[in-house]
Amino acid sequence: MAVKITSLDVAQRAGVSRSAVSRVYTPGASVSKSTAAKVRAAAGELGYRPNVLARSLITGRSRIIGLVVAYLENQFYPEAIEKLSHALQAQGYHVLVFMASNDEATTSQVIDELLDYQVDGIIAASVGLSNDLTRRCEDAGIPIVLFNRDQFDDRLSSVTSDNMAGGRKLAEFLVAGGHTRIAHIAGWEGASTQIDREAGFKAGLMEAGVKIVARGVGNFDFEHAKQAARDMFDRDDPPDAVFVANDHMAFAVMDVLRFDLGISVPGEVSVVGYDDVKLAAWASYDLTTVRQRANAMVRQAVDFLMTRLDHSDTAPRRVSIDGPLIIRGSARKPKGQAT
Repeated sequence: MAVKITSLDVAQRAGVSRSAVSRVYTPGASVSKSTAAKVRAAAGELGYRPNVLARSLITGRSRIIGLVVAYLENQFYPEAIEKLSHALQAQGYHVLVFMASNDEATTSQVIDELLDYQVDGIIAASVGLSNDLTRRCEDAGIPIVLFNRDQFDDRLSSVTSDNMAGGRKLAEFLVAGGHTRIAHIAGWEGASTQIDREAGFKAGLMEAGVKIVARGVGNFDFEHAKQAARDMFDRDDPPDAVFVANDHMAFAVMDVLRFDLGISVPGEVSVVGYDDVKLAAWASYDLTTVRQRANAMVRQAVDFLMTRLDHSDTAPRRVSIDGPLIIRGSARKPKGQAT
């Protein structure tokens, strides 16, 4: 039977105190480089691994952050999750990713599991939380940050792009391009991102004296967006431009227009999206879109969460981050606009 190696064994081999060994394996603890090198060398020789679960019982911290995501089809989220995971790991935290949905029952089950794992905090990416779920997390002392979603709850911090401003930029761009029959394909209508993007888009059109001539709903889903495009464009006198509420759906719309209906993009119809995922820059789509500044959003979300973990009485914060309009070839450019 193998003998269990303890931190005391490592301390004796390295010639340091047991507390020094503990500090080496405690993220953020103060320890000299020479001491850390001796401890890690001794641990390697002895085959020692620190007991993370035991340490969490002593410190009251699991060093685990729950990352809850509604869906991964949208290419924005795998990239954002990767960035969030790296940023949290750099702070000494492990990440548990849970899939949820926009129905309360599924989300409630996920929150129950997170509470069972005794996570230190939660980042919810495009997932809404009911008042009851928020209260349960608050009662357990678990701070929550909403990522790419907002909701009217003073207990929650949130980080989003400035969706209102982004929608307005797209409206101004299409109007400047001479479009008069402008349409919109919405995402899931319960999402704050959808609500704000459409509100900004309508406000920009209204200032130019233009109204939306057609509206469909794609629910942030590829197949739903394809059907919405067929319903909108397979008829007489279709729109000459469409704002699709995210890039993922915009790709579906462009595929239907070009390959199913034989409509030229941007010759007959201009298509614009929102997110600026990597696929948007591919030559096959070349999509004009508003960029969500994922790096800045991740920095803010992790900073909010770390602040709440260190100072539980810190007031929740909300921030929206402006993103630039990225002009490519999927939409007609205004006269005089550089190519």
